[in-house]
Amino acid sequence: MPANSNPTGIIDSPRPATSPLSIKRLRMPAKLRNLELLLLIVACVINASAVVLVQLGALGHVDVTLLYLGAGLSILVFAMHIAMRFVAPQADPFLLPIATVLNGLGIAMIYRIDIHFGDSGWNSAGVRQIVWSAMAIVCAIAVVLIIRNYRILQRYTYIAGFVALALLLLPMLPGIGREISGARVWIGIGPFSFQPGEIAKIALAIFFAGYLVQRRDSLSLVGKKFLGMRFPRLRDLGPILIVWLMSMAVIVFQRDLGTGLLYFGLFLVMLYVATARISWVIIGLGLIVGGALIASQVLSYVHGRFENWLNPFAQKVYTANGGSYQLVQGLFGLAHGGLIGTGLGQGQPYVTPVSQSDYIIASLGEELGLAGLFAIFALYLLFVARGFRIGFAGQDDFGKLLAVGLSFTVALQCFVVIGGVTRVIPLTGLTTPFLAAGGSSLVANWIIVALLLRVSDAVRNQPRLVVS
Repeated sequence: MPANSNPTGIIDSPRPATSPLSIKRLRMPAKLRNLELLLLIVACVINASAVVLVQLGALGHVDVTLLYLGAGLSILVFAMHIAMRFVAPQADPFLLPIATVLNGLGIAMIYRIDIHFGDSGWNSAGVRQIVWSAMAIVCAIAVVLIIRNYRILQRYTYIAGFVALALLLLPMLPGIGREISGARVWIGIGPFSFQPGEIAKIALAIFFAGYLVQRRDSLSLVGKKFLGMRFPRLRDLGPILIVWLMSMAVIVFQRDLGTGLLYFGLFLVMLYVATARISWVIIGLGLIVGGALIASQVLSYVHGRFENWLNPFAQKVYTANGGSYQLVQGLFGLAHGGLIGTGLGQGQPYVTPVSQSDYIIASLGEELGLAGLFAIFALYLLFVARGFRIGFAGQDDFGKLLAVGLSFTVALQCFVVIGGVTRVIPLTGLTTPFLAAGGSSLVANWIIVALLLRVSDAVRNQPRLVVS
């Protein structure tokens, strides 16, 4: 037998104990989390600086009480970061810092308006916003720890749909339903109030993603061609018509134009991503325009929104009950801020009604100026872009649709709110994500952050086929 023969048949190749690919995969999670830690430190410094500048501008001295409360929020954020090092080490490193800095800027502006009205105690809007932020971050941590694999949500597609429907109907129930500012979208139990529609949008995103994965072929492959585009059959129009009718029901019975637009826009975008058929977008836009025309003629409050949008400076519109006074004051506030703003604590954002919630963009625009608003818009743009990137980088359709749907929810809310404040579109009642006062909105948006982090971690862990 030759000396170099191998009777066992086992080839012992000279291979290093740890391959370069393994070393790279080991280093990647630590690199991502270290980047996130650095960005979180910067975000917390920005938030603390904003509160200090508000106090110096409005009070002339620094009150450390709110800084202590803000430090508690920072501890929770860093706790979420530590949890992700163990359970989601490859998650996107930008989402958590962006949500943190936006949340902090919102608290600083709400606190600034509290100072003017002399409401800086423990029952002030700023302190309530901090408490709600803490609850929202705790919910996000729970989602990251409990939902180890986002694909399990696909099993509960229809349960999510029933949950969303139940949440939408809750404000209509006698006894617990509450009507605030003309919209019946709240439930109240004693002193506690909540907007279930904010959680419903997450349940709807899960339901739409699971449903469209199941029905994608029939919605995308079947139909007749017209003008170079393949349009669906009449019997395939059922889903989009049902969602459109549901959105119109929200507008009619709950008097909430923004939420109805949000639900239908969410389904339309996810439908387009699932089928890649532009014909669905054309049909959806036609339904939106048709619904807007009908609502503006039949519903008085929708007609008033359009009248305020088209003729805000007309005397009869400006002085009418529910007229354009709020819109005009917000525009004046943005104009007063100019390019670089008046400085935190030195403007007059409190002149605009509901400046802490619906018009917090105008409040920030007055004191931070156009430059500050552009920085905030850039943060939103980066958040949405990272969410889309997470979705399209995935290899399963459910994860792609879920990530795109959740990211588009944030994008559409920003467009509707900012467009209404700047008079690009009629004003609606949605909240600005992370910034505006409102506990239900904060909880929902932080859960969206947690779900996107979960999807991004799973996407990076997916094995990929490399073709040489």
